[in-house]
Amino acid sequence: MKLSSVAKLGGTAALVALVLAGCGSGSSSSQSGKKQELNWVESANLPTMDVSKMTDIVSSRMVNSTNEGLLRLAANNKVVPGVAKSYKVSKDGKTWTFNLRNEKWSNGKPVTAKDFVYSWQRTVSPKTASQYAYIFGNIENATKINSGKMAASKLGAEAKDDHTLVVHLIKPQTFFKYMVAQSYFMPQLESQVKKSGSKYGTTSSNMVYNGPFKMTGWNGTNDSWKLVPNKNYWNKKAIKLSKVNVQVVKDPSTMLNQYQSNKLDFITLNGTQVKEYKNNKEYKVNKEASNFYLEMNQKKHPEFKNKDIRKAFALAIDKSQLANKVQADGSVAPTGFVPTDMQKYKGQDFADAAKVKSGVDYDLAQAKKLFAKGMKAEGKKTLSLDLLSDDTDKAKKSTEFIQSQLEKLPGVKINNQNLPFKTRLARSADGNFDLVVSGWIADYPDASNFLDLMTSNNPQNNGEWKNAKYDALVKKAEGADANNEGARWNDMVQAEKILMNEQGVIPLYQTGVSTLTKSNVKGIQFFPTSPEYDFTKASK
Repeated sequence: MKLSSVAKLGGTAALVALVLAGCGSGSSSSQSGKKQELNWVESANLPTMDVSKMTDIVSSRMVNSTNEGLLRLAANNKVVPGVAKSYKVSKDGKTWTFNLRNEKWSNGKPVTAKDFVYSWQRTVSPKTASQYAYIFGNIENATKINSGKMAASKLGAEAKDDHTLVVHLIKPQTFFKYMVAQSYFMPQLESQVKKSGSKYGTTSSNMVYNGPFKMTGWNGTNDSWKLVPNKNYWNKKAIKLSKVNVQVVKDPSTMLNQYQSNKLDFITLNGTQVKEYKNNKEYKVNKEASNFYLEMNQKKHPEFKNKDIRKAFALAIDKSQLANKVQADGSVAPTGFVPTDMQKYKGQDFADAAKVKSGVDYDLAQAKKLFAKGMKAEGKKTLSLDLLSDDTDKAKKSTEFIQSQLEKLPGVKINNQNLPFKTRLARSADGNFDLVVSGWIADYPDASNFLDLMTSNNPQNNGEWKNAKYDALVKKAEGADANNEGARWNDMVQAEKILMNEQGVIPLYQTGVSTLTKSNVKGIQFFPTSPEYDFTKASK
């Protein structure tokens, strides 16, 4: 499914009626007498279930399965009702009013507008240290609160009553409807957060849920858990599955063996396996709005402040070979930092409009020239660096390839460090790396979701690349030009070109996920953006 640009808001205030499609008329968890258990796999452990602290796709997928926001993602880049049964937007596009339905938490307590206000205040509070606090930056006072200059109670989100949530934005944000469908905008029950204390989000038993499923059997470190229907979910009659058995399997061979022995209903394939199964009727490639990229730690290694060295590293890596030969799983060579099919304007894809050929090219001869020039300027002859990435089979193949490519530059020595996903995330956030392979999947179909990452003060900017003009363009796109689609587009295109011309990061590949799904499994929804997979319509 391709992502298109979000339509501009009309000039008059409109009540947006949301019609939920595909709701069942009755519970079908035992449909036709079949066992409605889905056996699902994740290739990385679950770091957290804390809405305010998660940053990864596994957490997002599990939170999306067990909780629900104001709106919910649906097929064809649409949103459908979640906790909000309808909403309206003011003429100036800055005030959003959500009308909430009667819903309960899994412990029987009502879900109210106050639960959203509390959740958002908790995320932007500096005490929480949320890496996602920046995403709330367009809500009034969020940035001041996050910087410690204002109390969290001043956030521009207010509960008029239990069923009315009013959100005040600094500037129009046409894609805000997609944001409130994402997991980091979901509600949290204050009494449960305080009751669980430091254990909140670390085990399934220390949580309450307002979504389609509840999680059971997760102790914070184990590699298997279950999702079971939430009897208090407002649309429980539409849920067909009686259980989702989730397993973490990092080794592709083990994953495939379990699929073949019917212990798993869904798996992802690596490049070697794709060759064997690409003609299988259960095979499918899902193209994601996601890029993997290499970050260079400029704070730890001042050499990376030298543009020639950064460009040399980029030109030394053959991205086409990495995608097509090493990954070989449906991934493709990158066009830039922003993936293709993320956003269009007047029929043109953003990635095409902003493409800087040198930012994604492979040219070893030129790389060696630039590297020699850069090293001379820095007064150095050798660079010995650790390359940090995950410990999955796919990640190991990537780092081995990148290592072999970079070591073709005279004087470069690369030591690979493949660590558990949770550890890699923590070390990236702490700046405890030389080079790190990072990945990002879009949360909403707008180029800003990627461009925001590389602004100077964004916590996801692990390499700490900084460019004042880039920052100004991103700020202008979300400020002065926020309601001017053409001007905003140009701001973002120019920002991407600066990032690639300066080689602030090195795009490696845009991900495509090759999968096998049992033919008797129906209704698993795929989204190119986070959380990717949704089980609310699934059945067997």
